[in-house]
Amino acid sequence: MKQQNLFGPELLPWEQADQNDLMAAQLVFNRPVETTFDYLVPDHLRDRLRPGQRVLAPFGRGDRLTTGYCVGLERPQRSHGLKIIHSLIDEQPILSDRTLALARWIAERYLCAWGQVLETVVPAGVKNRAGTREILMLELNAEVLSKHPQVKLPAKQAAVLQVLTAAGKPLSQEHVAREAKCGSGPITALRHKQFIRAFPRRSDPRDAEMEAIEKSANLKLNTDQQRVLDRILQALRQQEHTTFLLHGVTGSGKTEVYIRAIQEVVSYGRQAIVLVPEISLTPQTIRRFRSRFASVAVLHSHLSDADRHSHWQQISSGNVQVVVGARSAVFAPTKNLGLIVIDEEHETSFKQDTTPRYHAREVARKRAELEQIPLILGSATPTLESWCRAQAGQDELLQMTRRVEGLPMPPVTIVDVRHDPIRKKGGAIGRALHHFMQQALAADGQIILFLNLRGYSPVLWCRACGQAVKCPHCDVSLTWHKERNEIVCHSCDYHNVPPTSCPGCGDAGIRYLGIGTQRLEQEVRSRFPQAPCIRMDSDSMRKHGSHDLALEAFRKGEARILLGTQMISKGLDFPNVTLVGVIDADTVLHQPDLRSTERTFQLIAQVAGRTGRGPKGGRVLVQTSCPGEPAIVRASEHDFLGFARAELEQRRSMQAPPFEHLARLIIRGPDEQATLAEARRMAETVRAAIATHALPIRVMGPAPAPVARLKGSFRFHFQLSAVQFETLQDLWRRVRDQFKPAADVEFAVDMDPINMR
Repeated sequence: MKQQNLFGPELLPWEQADQNDLMAAQLVFNRPVETTFDYLVPDHLRDRLRPGQRVLAPFGRGDRLTTGYCVGLERPQRSHGLKIIHSLIDEQPILSDRTLALARWIAERYLCAWGQVLETVVPAGVKNRAGTREILMLELNAEVLSKHPQVKLPAKQAAVLQVLTAAGKPLSQEHVAREAKCGSGPITALRHKQFIRAFPRRSDPRDAEMEAIEKSANLKLNTDQQRVLDRILQALRQQEHTTFLLHGVTGSGKTEVYIRAIQEVVSYGRQAIVLVPEISLTPQTIRRFRSRFASVAVLHSHLSDADRHSHWQQISSGNVQVVVGARSAVFAPTKNLGLIVIDEEHETSFKQDTTPRYHAREVARKRAELEQIPLILGSATPTLESWCRAQAGQDELLQMTRRVEGLPMPPVTIVDVRHDPIRKKGGAIGRALHHFMQQALAADGQIILFLNLRGYSPVLWCRACGQAVKCPHCDVSLTWHKERNEIVCHSCDYHNVPPTSCPGCGDAGIRYLGIGTQRLEQEVRSRFPQAPCIRMDSDSMRKHGSHDLALEAFRKGEARILLGTQMISKGLDFPNVTLVGVIDADTVLHQPDLRSTERTFQLIAQVAGRTGRGPKGGRVLVQTSCPGEPAIVRASEHDFLGFARAELEQRRSMQAPPFEHLARLIIRGPDEQATLAEARRMAETVRAAIATHALPIRVMGPAPAPVARLKGSFRFHFQLSAVQFETLQDLWRRVRDQFKPAADVEFAVDMDPINMR
């Protein structure tokens, strides 16, 4: 049967076409299939189709039209049986050749499909071609105001007029309300009085984020900063591809070094990418860069699709000097990239925990290699992987051991709370911390309290059977959120009313145990009612812009106490903070994770670095039930080198990262026994391939995952360990086609895993 001609008489039937006149496109799809597919290009698309464009093409058994990515064009080796591309989605390529090459490297490095990577690289707003949103702009009505020069207005309405008068230009309603600290009511009242006018405008996302940011001059560098900057500038001027590990203590001025290096890059007409780990840091970082550079774009997951699309277009057009964003900003479509910076490179949020499970640090390393540009990895507490590379000479180590202006590192006091009478009664703030909080507030200082547990009570426990109340879909304890009086699973977002009796044994003796940030906030407000308090966690910071509003209020001194989870533990610079309290240093320490000790050290060291940044100095109190734990002791001494030395010896004896690479396979399914059987079969398949080909790989497991049930699926895992990740790639190529699990059973592979739950 002849191939149906879908495109009119200009396309000859393939049996009659000269083979040399045909053109085939290599397509990849967002499917877990690690091959490319050849499709014939119809004549009317031959001059329009290029690599990097998306197309619609028939795919699968039903030949359903599916979005594919064109990754290459060539003369086909055959024409019989090839399907035909239906149409173009993009008139111009949205992916460059270098981006395609980078995505292919990610697919090979992280054992997934090329099409899955490309689907991640392109933001949803770009794929959907989302438009800009319309915003309401406000301006003074000078004519009406001149007729009422002495009019008396309510305080909030007067504040609105003051904001617009000071600006001297139209401002968005959102910006005016934020600056005047009011809702829409005073603005509406002024519009009715005709004192202000409102008009709609299509928004540029940069307007809302960059309004009223004053330009600032370069800061004076100390000798450490200048020495480090000189080396980076040398690499830039010699067009040298080098990865620098910038190990600088908290408060040593790493951001100023980044800015000065980027100024050099911009002077060449090139662009820079700066990655930060938390959304909460993004507004502060943007403000710093916007005060020095004319054009700064942002890319992170909290943007609307329209805003992401707008920023993407601006970056691609070359109109942006600096791109600031979270993990996905590593894919920013800069056409003339000159430098990549990863701040707080130790942060686990740079590793994606869904397919493709890439690490932004390693992707940045590869992109810098492809672009032949420098990469700067900055941290006060580098990962042991990065530290080992620098010690081995694979990366270049740059160090800044002193704080700017000669400020001392804050003294850290370890407080053993095992016998603290207040803690024994269930309080979060022990006797010593309470005393120093009183002192700090009396001296007009500000306080940061760190607790890495959300909610009010993290555990509901039955006295009768001794079991915790767990999520019906996950092997996870439910957390009580008092504000909405719900028990919530932080893994699958299951929520329900609190039980009146134990779901397991029926006893009515349910106790609410543990301390979360909501309970800590209640305790702070009760003990220090005169000190305004702000809580920052993923529950309180849900609204767009809430991070920036909270941090700006704290910066201005409108709040005296800032408490929250790890989103407040790094990067923040508030000179008036004179006390930092770590409520419970043990929350991460005892998790079933080989990196738990490293993370404990990093969290304490990072949160300790939030104080002592001003003339008042500062101090840190670390509450713990394990006062002799080496990670806590080393962090209290600001001794990263001692910690790294001891921890690396432990890792070496365990044959653990960074001395070996891991690949983790997670098998999940609704039936526990069927899932376990598949896990055992896959592990045996791997062991057989290792034995047949004499590969130097260790297999551990299978065993139940630390979270044995998640979102209704039973989970088992096993791990592969090898000195070279290429060895694991070789094994994967040999066994992947044999990994065809039974119905309802799925598996995922995680290369160099970070989250081991």
